[in-house]
Amino acid sequence: MESISLGNNSSVGIGSIRIADEVVAVIAGIAATEIEGVAGMSGGIAGGIAEMLGRKNLSKGVKVEVGEKEAAIDLYIVVEFGVRIPDVALKIQENVKRAVESMTGLSVVETNVHVQGVVFPTQEVGEEETRVK
Repeated sequence: MESISLGNNSSVGIGSIRIADEVVAVIAGIAATEIEGVAGMSGGIAGGIAEMLGRKNLSKGVKVEVGEKEAAIDLYIVVEFGVRIPDVALKIQENVKRAVESMTGLSVVETNVHVQGVVFPTQEVGEEETRVK
């Protein structure tokens, strides 16, 4: 696990602040899942199947590259059926940038949203007759 060090600009050296990459990833994951229309984070494509992850693994589906003062973030998401994907992606980009910058002090130079799948609404029980009772 890599971590970043945020320099202390005061004339009196009192130490440094280190933020792990995974912390930045979790902040970005939480900020992304707050947006309406996001069904969840995707763990990527393993064997051609996008695996949707629950809210427990919020750093999954997030890749971060962190420098001393800047960060680039890639988010792999699954959206709900019926949403306008460009609108959802823009809201994600804005929310992630705002959250990471305000919590870490890093400048987010890139927030890339990769839509890995679509979740369809579940069919209500009793909506369709079953063949066998």
